[in-house]
Amino acid sequence: MDIISAYREVGTYRGAAELCGTTHKTVRRVIDAHQASSRGEPPAPRVERGRNYDSVAHLVAEKVNDTVGKISAKRLLPAARAAGYEGSDRNFRRLVADAKREWRIGQARAGGRRPAVWTPGEVLAIDWGTEIVAGRRVHVFCAVLAWSRYRFVRFGPDEQQTTTLALLAECFEELGGVPKLVLADRMACLKGNVVANVVVPAPDYVRFAAHYRFRPDFCHASDPESKGIVENLVGYAKDDLLVPLRLEDDATVWAGGYAGLNTRARAWCTEVNGRRHSEIHAIPDDRLVTERDLLGELPSLRLEVGPAPITRKVDKLSCIRFGSARYSVPNRLIGRIVTVLVDERDRILRVIEPITGEVHAEHGLVAPGETSIDDAHYDRPRPATPERRARGRTVAEKQFLALGPVAEQFLVGAAAAGVTKLNTEIATVLDLGAAHGTDALQAALERAVAFGRWRSDDVRSILATNGHAPRPTPAGQALVMTLPTVPTRTLDAYRINPDARPAAGPLLDEAVDGGDVS
Repeated sequence: MDIISAYREVGTYRGAAELCGTTHKTVRRVIDAHQASSRGEPPAPRVERGRNYDSVAHLVAEKVNDTVGKISAKRLLPAARAAGYEGSDRNFRRLVADAKREWRIGQARAGGRRPAVWTPGEVLAIDWGTEIVAGRRVHVFCAVLAWSRYRFVRFGPDEQQTTTLALLAECFEELGGVPKLVLADRMACLKGNVVANVVVPAPDYVRFAAHYRFRPDFCHASDPESKGIVENLVGYAKDDLLVPLRLEDDATVWAGGYAGLNTRARAWCTEVNGRRHSEIHAIPDDRLVTERDLLGELPSLRLEVGPAPITRKVDKLSCIRFGSARYSVPNRLIGRIVTVLVDERDRILRVIEPITGEVHAEHGLVAPGETSIDDAHYDRPRPATPERRARGRTVAEKQFLALGPVAEQFLVGAAAAGVTKLNTEIATVLDLGAAHGTDALQAALERAVAFGRWRSDDVRSILATNGHAPRPTPAGQALVMTLPTVPTRTLDAYRINPDARPAAGPLLDEAVDGGDVS
């Protein structure tokens, strides 16, 4: 019901308030305004009621501004009490919340921010992130092409300048071109100096940018909004790529080292770049096809940044020397120059091709003076002992070695036994072979080697047996026989009956009486 109609009907403020569901003060204010309007008088101006925290409002606003909106009402209340505030804690918390809200609105208004409008082929944003994966800290390099939202994510062992520029070069190669500007955070590896809040790039970074023909740019200090596009990618990669790795075993995650992690990163990038992006409502792979035509051309060679790579020449043993230790490489590389990379964290040495980067060998680091050999690098397996085969020089030596491996065994054994006149012994053995035949001589040499007989007379004695010499055989197995069963008696059958005295001599009498018979 209308307030004026209810008042006319009941005639009291409180009665009209009960009918309209309001207070009698409101009814009186409405009736007074209606009567003044009926008489042609202007309504009375409304008087603003003061609040109990008005006296400290300026103090709260000043403290909030000084602390960049970080101070809490709990810490600010004692100062307000000292300034004369007598209201409740809850009312004061409302005042502080309103002051912080006004401060944030003022900061946003003063900043004058607006949505970014990206141009194809213009900006590539890069950043590093860190995360614990399977108990080890890894570094995540993230890059995003601003217009197409194409994502590039790789893992690295550190955030050094060499690693950063190598991954940035790999990113350019995957994009198929170079953008006009690369926006980076104030990375220590890319920053040479800061003058008047202007970042001076490191000399190697300037040389890298000149080689790829892009302009390096840096964000302002404490200004995360200027690179939020890549900050979101770092968080997305941590949540969607790294967190699922926690469900796997540590050994499985690090089975392939950083190469295995980067294989997963490539698969993840392929998945997310082929999915519709929520911000641009398009597929980044499709947008990259359009943007690639506007990217700069890649140089023909990748620039080498940082210290010169370690190179070694493969020696005749198909090994390289590093740190006073030897490491094997495939024997097809003998005489060639290879590049050596050392992973200090994993304690691994890699031998790669200088130009293509192909990995030829991978070894664990060994102490100085030691050798790390991989049998797969050679055409044959490594023998247990050095092989020093006999090589005949004279006609007699060649004829003797032509008898086969048993002749070489006889020759080596005789030399080890100290047979000084071995040439004469060999000539005599050859004469015996002419008399008895080659087969009989070979059998005699086998028996001589088996029993350690190295003289020609021993061979003659063996040949004289005409192959009927006894052949000792090793002992066989133990003979197992089944023994016959015999009847047994209990122990009671052997017990001595004290009542029965045997009719024997005096020795037995002494034994029965308790004497000792020994």
